[in-house]
Amino acid sequence: MKLHYMGKFSGNVADIPHGEHKPNAVKFKEADDPKKLAVIANAWALVITLVCLAAYGARIGMAGLERGFAVWGQMMIGFGLAMLSLFPHEFLHAVCMKEDVYLYTNFKQGMLFVTGPEDMSKARFVFMSLCPNLVFGLIPFVLFLIWPNLAVLGALGALSIGAGAGDYYNVFHALTQMPKGARTYLYQFNSWWYLPENKEEQA
Repeated sequence: MKLHYMGKFSGNVADIPHGEHKPNAVKFKEADDPKKLAVIANAWALVITLVCLAAYGARIGMAGLERGFAVWGQMMIGFGLAMLSLFPHEFLHAVCMKEDVYLYTNFKQGMLFVTGPEDMSKARFVFMSLCPNLVFGLIPFVLFLIWPNLAVLGALGALSIGAGAGDYYNVFHALTQMPKGARTYLYQFNSWWYLPENKEEQA
């Protein structure tokens, strides 16, 4: 993998590096542009984060209230770590790829994203999409649910799980639209899938 930092996204999807379309490729039924995706992802993120924070509060319970400012301090540290994990989150997406990867910032729509022209199996696409959400979100949050004294991890996990809303959106479409044996790739801002013509391409 070779990572290229591209800076601020211009808003023009034609500027995103891409390869050539595969024969008979099918575009995912998903948002067509960054603005639509941002609205969907941010709405999902808000709902998911509120659910996680509700679970966070319930797990801390009265014991957390008795600890008072100590818990609030741990929460703030966890929230700060979640903000600092935004670029590492994208880097974990990138390391799941094998070729050139391009990192863009799009703070106007509240997003960072990586993209690459290579194609991959459904399984690798799903893992690539979920990897940072497992590392920064689910694993820390589960550890907190087991040991509620780890309030820093709980706060980190709650925000990070919500921040992965756009990734869950991609995984949902991959799982519901890609047939068995299909491969997927990114072209400009959207994902496409195709069925390889021979077994070597399926590897």
